[in-house]
Amino acid sequence: MNLPASAGQSFSLPFPLVVLGSGAIGMVVAAWRAELLALKTGNDSVSIAPRPWGKSFRAVCLWGVIWVAPMAFVFLTVGPDHVLWRIGEFFSQLAVVTFGGAYAVLAYMAQEAVQAHGWLSAGEMADGLGLAETTPGPLIMVTQYVGFLAAFRAPEPFSPMIAGLLGATLTTWVTFAPCFLWIFALAPWIERLEHAKRLKGGLAALTAAVVGVIANLSIWFLIHVIFTIVNEQRFGFLRFVLPDWASFDWRAALLAALSGILIFRLKMNVIKVLIIAGIGGLLLAQL
Repeated sequence: MNLPASAGQSFSLPFPLVVLGSGAIGMVVAAWRAELLALKTGNDSVSIAPRPWGKSFRAVCLWGVIWVAPMAFVFLTVGPDHVLWRIGEFFSQLAVVTFGGAYAVLAYMAQEAVQAHGWLSAGEMADGLGLAETTPGPLIMVTQYVGFLAAFRAPEPFSPMIAGLLGATLTTWVTFAPCFLWIFALAPWIERLEHAKRLKGGLAALTAAVVGVIANLSIWFLIHVIFTIVNEQRFGFLRFVLPDWASFDWRAALLAALSGILIFRLKMNVIKVLIIAGIGGLLLAQL
């Protein structure tokens, strides 16, 4: 049985292309038929206040240096072939296209970390997400988890633990520094952006795309959690996942169904559901 995850997943489109492409489409639609995106079509005039180029330029320079500094140190000490450089490069790219919150970007991170870089398996990625859900801030928990494991498994010239800690620290740094850069660079423009109809259209379309990306993440994790063996099959430019039905894990499926009923049907608190699922996992593991 072939299970397509989503249009972006089936066509092997990367997350940045999906969100940026949807934003571009939204801008075009906003200029053509703004009512299709439920945008107000009133006066498009903007504030006559001077454009704050200077403030934005200074913010970009300052936070650009803060962002690049540890990467420059890694480049000069261990070189661009080391796993620390690849970690910093990947999570820097991830931070630049972090639209829609943690659950939107986790799909892209899971795909790249598991399939492209091979830093960890799909099951380990699911374990990392489960670990992160036990505490606030799932995005940073999962990114640190991935960065730690990637460096831990290729530690030279460091010990595994030191390399893992360096990988997790670098991951945190390059994940957050670009976010602050965007905040301080664009903050002076907020009042002007409120009147930009095309930008509003781009953001509206991007929001819709993020919903699909999060759905893709849910399907990706569902398949890789309830099946221990999942193969990939391609038909031209289309890509589908093909689970091995002999590897079906009825325990994981039972817990997933139970959690869904508790949350959507009984409206139970997520923390309580996590505790119940954790206890259920411990009990089912004994069977």
